[in-house]
Amino acid sequence: MSDPEKSDLDSLQSQILGQIAAATDEAALEAVRIATLGKKGSISALLATLGKMSPEARKTQGAAINLAKDAVTQALGARREVLKAAALDARLASETIDVTLPLREPPAEAGRIHPLSQVWDEVTTIFADMGFAVAEGPDIETDDYNFTRLNFPEGHPAREMHDTFYFNPKGDTGSEPGAGGSRLLLRTHTSPVQVRTMLSQKPPIRVICPGRTYRSDSDQTHTPMFHQVEGLVIDKSSHLGHLKWILHEFCKAFFEVDNVNMRFRPSFFPFTEPSLEVDIQCRRDKHEIRFGEGEDWLEILGCGMVHPNVLKLCGLDPEVYQGFAWGMGIDRIAMLKYGIADLRQLFEGDVRWLTHYGFRPLEVPTLAGGLSS
Repeated sequence: MSDPEKSDLDSLQSQILGQIAAATDEAALEAVRIATLGKKGSISALLATLGKMSPEARKTQGAAINLAKDAVTQALGARREVLKAAALDARLASETIDVTLPLREPPAEAGRIHPLSQVWDEVTTIFADMGFAVAEGPDIETDDYNFTRLNFPEGHPAREMHDTFYFNPKGDTGSEPGAGGSRLLLRTHTSPVQVRTMLSQKPPIRVICPGRTYRSDSDQTHTPMFHQVEGLVIDKSSHLGHLKWILHEFCKAFFEVDNVNMRFRPSFFPFTEPSLEVDIQCRRDKHEIRFGEGEDWLEILGCGMVHPNVLKLCGLDPEVYQGFAWGMGIDRIAMLKYGIADLRQLFEGDVRWLTHYGFRPLEVPTLAGGLSS
């Protein structure tokens, strides 16, 4: 190889090595590699000229060009390792994780089941174990199903506007509440579901009717929308002894006590005769109420034998069939069991409150494993 040619090759090699050293990232380094060793690169072009040289020239120039290629290849490899290490250091610095921090709760652990949903499941679990089916109905009812077929006489206070949310009558804004029996309203209890069940099924009937109900009332122990669960048994031989046993077993299971004393007081409901209110034995301890002990009594639900007029209005012969029914507020028994002081807190949607009173999503209530364990 002549001196000018060797000088040009040394100059080219120095230039390439300078470009390699100046590359600031792997993309720039790859551009240098392609410009040098690629199909149309500067060193590749020199290698392509060897075929036209004489054997003597090819021997000397080929060795020099290959030495330059090896030097460039080694420089590329070394620079690539430096750039990779620098990139890794930068990534580690920007993505630092403090492993001393506590782990965040997964969604399944952070979420909570609302106490009302929990109690709803507990109630249906207990009654399902007794052989009761769950019946449901619409929130919007007719005056006929909500009042008339349940033996509410015309002019009964429960029909008045200050208790019931009535819809505007169609085409006649001056109609009286309940006129014609077709006036629509938000149901004031879940008893219309009992009516629908008796009209659609033949006895024997054994159902519970949980659901939302609505009344125009709001204070510490009342809300315009609340939840009830009612029970209904219709057959040819049911009596108050059966009713007392069912309610006694329910209270023991729900409040998770071995025994509980109950007392039944005479009362009045249009849809039952005789009608009874039920008190449960308790002990008030500061801000807590403990059931199954103490000398105090707390009213918890109403019940009675289904009125013969209700049976007739629902297409059943009271000379053949009889039955009993009961009803209680799901919100009320939730407050009693879990120590919730104000009914309105159940509907405020405060996440802090729900975190305190709520239940973990996988805590499904079972009688065998404990309803609220």
